[in-house]
Amino acid sequence: MTFKHTILASFCILLLSTQCKRPTEKQVALHYPESKKTAYKDSYFDRSIDDPYQWLEDDNSAETKEWVIAQNEVTYSYLSQIPYRDKIKQRFTELYDYAKISKPLKAGDNYFFSKKEGLQNQYVIYMQRGIDAQPEVFIDPNVDNSKGTDAYVLSDFSDDNQYVTVTLTQSGSDWKTIKVMDVEQKKWMPDKIEWIKFGSVRWYKNGFFYSRFPTPEEGQKLSGTNANMKVYYHQLGTNQSKDALVYEDLDHPYIYNYVDVTDDNRFLILYKSIGTDGRAIYYKDLTKANWKFQPLFAEFDHNPTVIGNIKDQFYVLTDQDAPNYQLIAIDLKQPQKEHWTTTILPENQSILKDVSLVGGKLLATYLENAIGKVKQFSITGELEKDIELPGMGTVTGFNGNVDDNEVFYTYSSFTQPANIYLLDIPSGQSKLFYKTQVQFNPDQYESKQVHYKSLDSTEISMFLVYKKGMQRNGANPCYLYGYGGFNIAKTPSFDPSNIILLENGGIYAVPNIRGGGEYGQTWHKAGMLMNKQNVFDDFIAAGEYLIRENYTSSDQLAIGGGSNGGLLVGAVMAQKPELAKVALPAVGLFDMLKYHKFTLGRSWVSEYGSSEQSETMFDYLLGYSPYHNLKKGVEYPATMITTADHDDRVVPAHSFKFGARLQEYQKGNNPVLVRVTNSAGHGAGKPTSIIIEEQSDKWAFLFYNIGLKNVVYP
Repeated sequence: MTFKHTILASFCILLLSTQCKRPTEKQVALHYPESKKTAYKDSYFDRSIDDPYQWLEDDNSAETKEWVIAQNEVTYSYLSQIPYRDKIKQRFTELYDYAKISKPLKAGDNYFFSKKEGLQNQYVIYMQRGIDAQPEVFIDPNVDNSKGTDAYVLSDFSDDNQYVTVTLTQSGSDWKTIKVMDVEQKKWMPDKIEWIKFGSVRWYKNGFFYSRFPTPEEGQKLSGTNANMKVYYHQLGTNQSKDALVYEDLDHPYIYNYVDVTDDNRFLILYKSIGTDGRAIYYKDLTKANWKFQPLFAEFDHNPTVIGNIKDQFYVLTDQDAPNYQLIAIDLKQPQKEHWTTTILPENQSILKDVSLVGGKLLATYLENAIGKVKQFSITGELEKDIELPGMGTVTGFNGNVDDNEVFYTYSSFTQPANIYLLDIPSGQSKLFYKTQVQFNPDQYESKQVHYKSLDSTEISMFLVYKKGMQRNGANPCYLYGYGGFNIAKTPSFDPSNIILLENGGIYAVPNIRGGGEYGQTWHKAGMLMNKQNVFDDFIAAGEYLIRENYTSSDQLAIGGGSNGGLLVGAVMAQKPELAKVALPAVGLFDMLKYHKFTLGRSWVSEYGSSEQSETMFDYLLGYSPYHNLKKGVEYPATMITTADHDDRVVPAHSFKFGARLQEYQKGNNPVLVRVTNSAGHGAGKPTSIIIEEQSDKWAFLFYNIGLKNVVYP
């Protein structure tokens, strides 16, 4: 069974009175914890840069831990005064109390899927012995871990489907442990593989290939730099110390190496990635007794993916000579570029996001104006049919084997939670397999796509979601959410948390800003490296459009985003503090001079550049780095910075330093809160209880600071 797509590489209110006034309840006076300042400086190209809060980078120090505790005390004291905080939590608990289910995976005669019933903290993995059989529990992490901080995900099945590798994530960390389960007996095998992060697990014969990092030094597990990723082969039933080294590249410690195996077990595919943009591909014929790999794409200037093979012919999805992507066939007898003569699916105006080789057909997922479309082609590229979808939304899935006759996929939109469909490949007909039920009426809401001009006159598309009958009177509070990076497309998707906003008359706005993947690699590259300012300009222009077109006003506008989107919010509030009333940066990058020195940060240099690579790039990063561009005596938006103590992707030091400086520089009465979640990470595997607390606090803070006096509770 193949899972190649798993290895390659995340809110306006109904006003109840004619005037928008501040709540009259007595507020808790904000006395921020002392954030000491030191004389610490960093040197870049003979220039000294002050970093007075550098000491907060040490997450293991008692001083930092005391600071975090003190910040949380201020934060939760402030949040506790909000009169409708509990009401929001109660409503969101109802909204979140529905069954969430993943699309099934087929392994032999069995089907496996993950399901979270209502308010369970973590997904339970179920096994179904036939498509019409009764599901039975396969793995339930809620039983073994009462805090709900352990999460399990199936990764790959052995060729005979007797065993399955399972990845265990604890407290939201990106570190994973591989375990092995006997499928029939539902029994854990003794095998245990540690120090896995963003690698791959692929069965081959009586074992599996995997990638891992060296064991981190003491105290560096959550913040130390990750380097020297190696590929190993593990023989079932043996100790990890006995695993065979398959590939290493000690001369290039910051290149990430991970593998895939073709469906026919003929070829081992080695992906070498310099970061999040650009990878090379090598391959090895597994019928030959050595670990020597042959180059297929030796350079790192494009993003190819082998989606499968037919005998000695590789099918490759690539942006080489095709920024909107194309599917080509490469004959391994003559793999050199000059012999690439077969284009299966040529580039066109739509973005070819994914292709699956399933049931002897090619199922291609496209983006047309950031909306999902699916087409079925013959193995040689002749269009056979369009797969009918329910509407304007996002479609994912279609993973399976080349000989499968059916495949599952999901469809969702801003107001429709993910439903699961089963596609019969020979007929091309889909049927609803599972319908998700949430306690709200989607017919009361609508979404549309608008377009506006950015600072340089580039046209940007944006999705708007709101309650039917909403009046464009300039008085609607609005949540503008953005990302803009890493070739990631922000397409219509369902988040039950947003219903809190929509029920209260709010507008949820999502612009498809540059840096994302909505319009191909050209769009992505226009928002990366020394084009990053385009991303901030696009987002600012989105807010200005919403105000100009009377959807909202600056006093009713909130901006938010997470991770790279947290960077976006930090940069925008530093550059245009008067744009919005509220800012909600989550797990963000704020120190762009140092981000690459923590955990996997070096893998983002291909996206951002680094302060060390050239003085020109240093100057550019310094020009927008949120931490370095805050100014004393400026009135910034009411801000709640959120992070988590086990975030080892974007380390919480970013949020700590940014929060300390923002509290120091803030003019006026707008609050600056730092909210740190315990036993959680960047986002994945977060328990339901923490999700409900975080989202409820977000809306309570937003509503309170735009002056909402009451909350609608259906």
